[in-house]
Amino acid sequence: MNDFHKPVLLQEVIDFLRVRKGSKYIDATLGGGGHSEKILELGGIVLGIDQDEDAINYVKNQPIRQAQGEKLKIKNRNNLTLTHGNFKNIDKIAHLKGFDKVSGILFDLGVSSFQLENPERGFSYQKEGPLDMRMDKKLKVQAADLLNILTKGELDELFFKLGEENNARIISDGIVRARGIKSIKTTEDLVSVIQESLGKKGRTSAFDRSAIAKRIFQALRIAVNDELNNLKEALPGAYTLLDKRGRLVVISFHSLEDRIVKNTFKEFESKDMGKVITKKPIVASFLEIEKNSRSKSAKLRVFEKT
Repeated sequence: MNDFHKPVLLQEVIDFLRVRKGSKYIDATLGGGGHSEKILELGGIVLGIDQDEDAINYVKNQPIRQAQGEKLKIKNRNNLTLTHGNFKNIDKIAHLKGFDKVSGILFDLGVSSFQLENPERGFSYQKEGPLDMRMDKKLKVQAADLLNILTKGELDELFFKLGEENNARIISDGIVRARGIKSIKTTEDLVSVIQESLGKKGRTSAFDRSAIAKRIFQALRIAVNDELNNLKEALPGAYTLLDKRGRLVVISFHSLEDRIVKNTFKEFESKDMGKVITKKPIVASFLEIEKNSRSKSAKLRVFEKT
Protein backbone atom coordinates (compact mmCIF):
# COMPACT_ATOMS: atom_id res chain seq x y z
CA MET A 1 0.00 0.00 0.00
CA ASN A 2 2.95 2.26 0.64
CA ASP A 3 6.67 1.81 0.97
CA PHE A 4 6.91 3.39 4.44
CA HIS A 5 5.09 0.63 6.24
CA LYS A 6 2.90 -2.10 4.75
CA PRO A 7 -0.13 -2.41 7.02
CA VAL A 8 -0.28 -5.82 8.69
CA LEU A 9 -3.60 -7.72 9.03
CA LEU A 10 -5.35 -4.81 7.28
CA GLN A 11 -8.65 -6.52 6.46
CA GLU A 12 -8.87 -8.08 9.91
CA VAL A 13 -8.28 -4.68 11.55
CA ILE A 14 -11.01 -3.05 9.45
CA ASP A 15 -13.46 -5.91 10.13
CA PHE A 16 -12.90 -5.85 13.89
CA LEU A 17 -13.08 -2.05 14.10
CA ARG A 18 -16.41 -2.23 12.19
CA VAL A 19 -15.63 1.08 10.49
CA ARG A 20 -18.71 3.23 9.98
CA LYS A 21 -19.05 6.46 8.04
CA GLY A 22 -18.86 9.52 10.30
CA SER A 23 -17.55 7.61 13.32
CA LYS A 24 -14.28 8.54 15.04
CA TYR A 25 -11.22 6.29 15.27
CA ILE A 26 -7.70 6.64 16.69
CA ASP A 27 -4.66 5.14 14.99
CA ALA A 28 -2.24 5.25 17.93
CA THR A 29 0.70 4.11 15.78
CA LEU A 30 0.30 5.92 12.45
CA GLY A 31 3.46 4.59 10.73
CA GLY A 32 2.99 4.96 6.98
CA GLY A 33 -0.73 5.53 7.37
CA GLY A 34 -1.85 2.27 5.76
CA HIS A 35 -4.52 1.42 8.33
CA SER A 36 -5.69 5.05 8.60
CA GLU A 37 -5.95 5.26 4.83
CA LYS A 38 -8.45 2.39 4.74
CA ILE A 39 -10.50 3.82 7.61
CA LEU A 40 -10.71 7.18 5.79
CA GLU A 41 -11.67 5.44 2.57
CA LEU A 42 -14.65 3.90 4.39
CA GLY A 43 -15.76 7.29 5.72
CA GLY A 44 -14.21 7.19 9.19
CA ILE A 45 -12.75 10.24 10.97
CA VAL A 46 -9.20 9.53 12.13
CA LEU A 47 -6.76 10.87 14.70
CA GLY A 48 -3.29 9.58 13.74
CA ILE A 49 -0.64 9.61 16.49
CA ASP A 50 3.05 8.72 16.15
CA GLN A 51 6.12 9.43 18.25
CA ASP A 52 8.26 9.35 15.10
CA GLU A 53 8.08 12.73 13.36
CA ASP A 54 9.26 11.09 10.10
CA ALA A 55 5.99 9.12 10.07
CA ILE A 56 3.88 12.24 10.62
CA ASN A 57 5.73 14.14 7.88
CA TYR A 58 5.50 11.22 5.46
CA VAL A 59 1.71 10.93 5.77
CA LYS A 60 1.29 14.71 5.76
CA ASN A 61 3.22 15.10 2.51
CA GLN A 62 2.10 11.99 0.63
CA PRO A 63 -1.01 11.79 -1.50
CA ILE A 64 -3.04 8.93 -0.05
CA ARG A 65 -3.14 6.10 -2.56
CA GLN A 66 -5.46 3.30 -3.51
CA ALA A 67 -4.29 -0.27 -3.06
CA GLN A 68 -3.45 -0.51 -6.78
CA GLY A 69 -0.91 2.28 -6.35
CA GLU A 70 -2.51 5.12 -8.29
CA LYS A 71 -2.74 8.51 -6.62
CA LEU A 72 -6.11 9.35 -5.23
CA LYS A 73 -7.38 12.75 -4.14
CA ILE A 74 -9.46 11.66 -1.20
CA LYS A 75 -12.30 14.09 -0.61
CA ASN A 76 -12.35 13.24 3.08
CA ARG A 77 -8.64 13.86 3.65
CA ASN A 78 -9.96 16.63 5.93
CA ASN A 79 -11.13 13.82 8.20
CA LEU A 80 -7.52 13.03 9.14
CA THR A 81 -5.92 14.79 12.14
CA LEU A 82 -2.19 14.15 12.65
CA THR A 83 -0.27 14.67 15.85
CA HIS A 84 3.25 13.93 17.12
CA GLY A 85 3.20 12.25 20.52
CA ASN A 86 3.66 9.08 22.55
CA PHE A 87 0.63 6.80 22.79
CA LYS A 88 1.16 6.46 26.56
CA ASN A 89 -0.54 9.91 26.64
CA ILE A 90 -3.35 8.82 24.30
CA ASP A 91 -6.14 10.06 26.61
CA LYS A 92 -4.60 13.54 26.95
CA ILE A 93 -3.81 13.79 23.21
CA ALA A 94 -7.33 12.66 22.23
CA HIS A 95 -8.92 15.17 24.61
CA LEU A 96 -6.89 18.03 23.10
CA LYS A 97 -7.85 16.98 19.56
CA GLY A 98 -11.57 16.49 20.22
CA PHE A 99 -11.54 12.67 20.15
CA ASP A 100 -12.99 12.10 23.63
CA LYS A 101 -15.43 9.37 22.54
CA VAL A 102 -14.41 7.07 19.70
CA SER A 103 -15.72 3.92 18.03
CA GLY A 104 -12.35 2.22 17.82
CA ILE A 105 -8.64 2.47 18.60
CA LEU A 106 -5.78 0.65 16.89
CA PHE A 107 -2.28 -0.06 18.20
CA ASP A 108 0.11 -1.61 15.66
CA LEU A 109 3.16 -2.11 17.88
CA GLY A 110 6.81 -2.62 17.07
CA VAL A 111 9.05 -1.01 14.50
CA SER A 112 7.94 0.09 11.02
CA SER A 113 9.48 -1.12 7.75
CA PHE A 114 10.73 2.42 7.11
CA GLN A 115 12.51 2.57 10.45
CA LEU A 116 14.14 -0.81 9.83
CA GLU A 117 15.20 0.10 6.31
CA ASN A 118 16.77 3.44 7.28
CA PRO A 119 20.39 2.72 8.40
CA GLU A 120 20.62 6.10 10.16
CA ARG A 121 18.02 5.01 12.71
CA GLY A 122 20.06 1.97 13.86
CA PHE A 123 17.10 -0.41 14.33
CA SER A 124 18.35 -3.24 12.12
CA TYR A 125 21.27 -5.57 12.73
CA GLN A 126 21.42 -6.00 8.94
CA LYS A 127 22.11 -2.33 8.17
CA GLU A 128 25.25 -0.44 9.10
CA GLY A 129 24.60 2.78 10.98
CA PRO A 130 24.79 4.50 14.38
CA LEU A 131 23.31 2.61 17.34
CA ASP A 132 20.45 5.05 17.84
CA MET A 133 17.08 3.17 18.03
CA ARG A 134 15.07 6.14 19.32
CA MET A 135 11.57 6.20 17.87
CA ASP A 136 11.23 9.77 19.07
CA LYS A 137 14.42 11.63 18.17
CA LYS A 138 13.87 13.97 21.13
CA LEU A 139 14.69 11.16 23.58
CA LYS A 140 18.09 11.70 25.16
CA VAL A 141 19.36 8.12 25.56
CA GLN A 142 20.40 6.06 22.53
CA ALA A 143 21.17 2.33 22.31
CA ALA A 144 24.93 3.06 22.20
CA ASP A 145 24.66 4.88 25.54
CA LEU A 146 23.13 1.81 27.21
CA LEU A 147 25.79 -0.51 25.79
CA ASN A 148 28.63 1.67 27.03
CA ILE A 149 27.20 2.69 30.43
CA LEU A 150 25.23 -0.26 31.88
CA THR A 151 27.02 -2.74 34.14
CA LYS A 152 27.50 -6.34 33.07
CA GLY A 153 24.65 -7.40 35.39
CA GLU A 154 22.30 -4.77 33.97
CA LEU A 155 23.12 -5.86 30.40
CA ASP A 156 22.51 -9.52 31.38
CA GLU A 157 19.09 -8.62 32.74
CA LEU A 158 18.20 -6.43 29.76
CA PHE A 159 19.04 -9.12 27.16
CA PHE A 160 17.46 -11.94 29.15
CA LYS A 161 14.23 -10.15 30.10
CA LEU A 162 13.57 -7.95 27.06
CA GLY A 163 15.23 -10.11 24.42
CA GLU A 164 14.40 -13.47 26.02
CA GLU A 165 17.95 -14.43 25.04
CA ASN A 166 19.56 -17.46 26.70
CA ASN A 167 23.07 -16.34 25.69
CA ALA A 168 22.64 -13.03 27.54
CA ARG A 169 25.60 -13.57 29.90
CA ILE A 170 28.04 -14.59 27.18
CA ILE A 171 27.09 -11.56 25.06
CA SER A 172 27.21 -9.06 27.94
CA ASP A 173 30.66 -10.47 28.83
CA GLY A 174 31.76 -9.80 25.27
CA ILE A 175 30.32 -6.27 25.31
CA VAL A 176 32.13 -5.35 28.55
CA ARG A 177 35.41 -6.70 27.13
CA ALA A 178 34.98 -4.94 23.78
CA ARG A 179 34.02 -1.54 25.23
CA GLY A 180 37.12 -1.69 27.44
CA ILE A 181 39.13 -1.37 24.22
CA LYS A 182 36.84 1.06 22.35
CA SER A 183 33.27 2.34 22.61
CA ILE A 184 30.54 0.39 20.80
CA LYS A 185 28.96 3.00 18.53
CA THR A 186 27.58 1.33 15.38
CA THR A 187 25.29 -1.56 14.51
CA GLU A 188 28.30 -3.24 12.89
CA ASP A 189 30.31 -2.88 16.14
CA LEU A 190 27.55 -4.64 18.07
CA VAL A 191 27.03 -7.42 15.51
CA SER A 192 30.80 -8.10 15.56
CA VAL A 193 30.80 -8.34 19.36
CA ILE A 194 27.80 -10.72 19.30
CA GLN A 195 29.47 -12.95 16.71
CA GLU A 196 32.79 -12.98 18.58
CA SER A 197 31.06 -13.81 21.86
CA LEU A 198 29.12 -16.69 20.29
CA GLY A 199 32.22 -17.91 18.46
CA LYS A 200 33.88 -18.48 21.81
CA LYS A 201 31.05 -20.85 22.64
CA GLY A 202 31.54 -22.68 19.36
CA ARG A 203 28.23 -21.53 17.87
CA THR A 204 28.61 -21.54 14.09
CA SER A 205 25.11 -21.60 12.62
CA ALA A 206 24.47 -18.40 10.65
CA PHE A 207 20.75 -18.79 11.32
CA ASP A 208 21.32 -18.95 15.09
CA ARG A 209 23.62 -15.93 15.06
CA SER A 210 21.09 -13.93 13.06
CA ALA A 211 18.21 -14.83 15.40
CA ILE A 212 20.31 -13.93 18.47
CA ALA A 213 21.39 -10.58 16.99
CA LYS A 214 17.72 -9.84 16.26
CA ARG A 215 16.77 -10.51 19.90
CA ILE A 216 19.65 -8.38 21.26
CA PHE A 217 18.61 -5.48 19.01
CA GLN A 218 14.98 -5.96 20.08
CA ALA A 219 15.94 -5.78 23.76
CA LEU A 220 17.87 -2.55 23.25
CA ARG A 221 15.06 -0.97 21.23
CA ILE A 222 12.45 -1.84 23.87
CA ALA A 223 14.69 -0.38 26.60
CA VAL A 224 15.54 2.84 24.72
CA ASN A 225 11.87 3.57 23.98
CA ASP A 226 10.46 2.13 27.25
CA GLU A 227 7.98 0.27 25.07
CA LEU A 228 6.49 -2.14 27.60
CA ASN A 229 5.76 0.50 30.24
CA ASN A 230 4.29 2.79 27.58
CA LEU A 231 1.95 0.00 26.47
CA LYS A 232 0.87 -0.77 30.06
CA GLU A 233 0.05 2.91 30.52
CA ALA A 234 -1.64 3.34 27.15
CA LEU A 235 -4.23 0.54 27.25
CA PRO A 236 -6.25 1.81 30.28
CA GLY A 237 -6.07 5.35 28.85
CA ALA A 238 -7.34 4.10 25.49
CA TYR A 239 -10.20 2.22 27.17
CA THR A 240 -11.54 5.45 28.73
CA LEU A 241 -11.88 6.96 25.24
CA LEU A 242 -14.07 4.19 23.85
CA ASP A 243 -17.75 4.76 23.29
CA LYS A 244 -20.19 2.01 24.29
CA ARG A 245 -19.43 -1.03 22.09
CA GLY A 246 -16.22 0.69 20.99
CA ARG A 247 -13.33 -1.62 20.23
CA LEU A 248 -9.67 -1.71 21.11
CA VAL A 249 -7.57 -3.57 18.48
CA VAL A 250 -3.90 -4.35 19.22
CA ILE A 251 -1.31 -5.98 16.96
CA SER A 252 1.82 -7.15 18.77
CA PHE A 253 5.00 -8.73 17.42
CA HIS A 254 6.64 -10.52 20.34
CA SER A 255 5.54 -12.44 23.41
CA LEU A 256 6.29 -9.68 25.94
CA GLU A 257 3.88 -7.24 24.25
CA ASP A 258 1.30 -9.94 23.58
CA ARG A 259 1.33 -11.01 27.24
CA ILE A 260 0.65 -7.43 28.38
CA VAL A 261 -2.26 -7.08 25.94
CA LYS A 262 -3.72 -10.50 26.83
CA ASN A 263 -3.50 -9.90 30.60
CA THR A 264 -4.85 -6.33 30.39
CA PHE A 265 -7.85 -7.47 28.34
CA LYS A 266 -8.48 -10.32 30.82
CA GLU A 267 -8.34 -7.84 33.70
CA PHE A 268 -10.78 -5.50 31.92
CA GLU A 269 -13.16 -8.42 31.41
CA SER A 270 -12.88 -9.57 35.04
CA LYS A 271 -13.94 -6.08 36.12
CA ASP A 272 -17.01 -6.20 33.85
CA MET A 273 -15.60 -3.42 31.67
CA GLY A 274 -16.44 -5.34 28.49
CA LYS A 275 -15.54 -8.55 26.72
CA VAL A 276 -12.56 -10.10 24.97
CA ILE A 277 -13.60 -10.70 21.35
CA THR A 278 -10.57 -12.80 20.40
CA LYS A 279 -10.20 -15.78 22.76
CA LYS A 280 -7.09 -16.69 20.77
CA PRO A 281 -5.00 -14.13 18.87
CA ILE A 282 -5.63 -13.68 15.14
CA VAL A 283 -2.56 -14.38 13.00
CA ALA A 284 -1.72 -13.59 9.38
CA SER A 285 -2.69 -15.95 6.57
CA PHE A 286 -0.03 -17.87 4.66
CA LEU A 287 -0.76 -15.62 1.67
CA GLU A 288 -0.14 -12.42 3.65
CA ILE A 289 3.08 -13.80 5.15
CA GLU A 290 4.31 -14.55 1.60
CA LYS A 291 3.63 -10.94 0.56
CA ASN A 292 4.76 -9.26 3.78
CA SER A 293 7.26 -11.15 5.95
CA ARG A 294 6.72 -8.69 8.84
CA SER A 295 3.24 -10.17 9.37
CA LYS A 296 4.72 -13.58 10.30
CA SER A 297 5.01 -12.80 14.01
CA ALA A 298 1.92 -10.55 14.24
CA LYS A 299 -0.79 -11.36 16.79
CA LEU A 300 -4.04 -9.40 16.87
CA ARG A 301 -6.28 -9.16 19.94
CA VAL A 302 -9.59 -7.29 20.33
CA PHE A 303 -11.52 -5.98 23.32
CA GLU A 304 -15.02 -4.46 23.22
CA LYS A 305 -16.36 -2.01 25.78
CA THR A 306 -19.87 -2.81 26.96
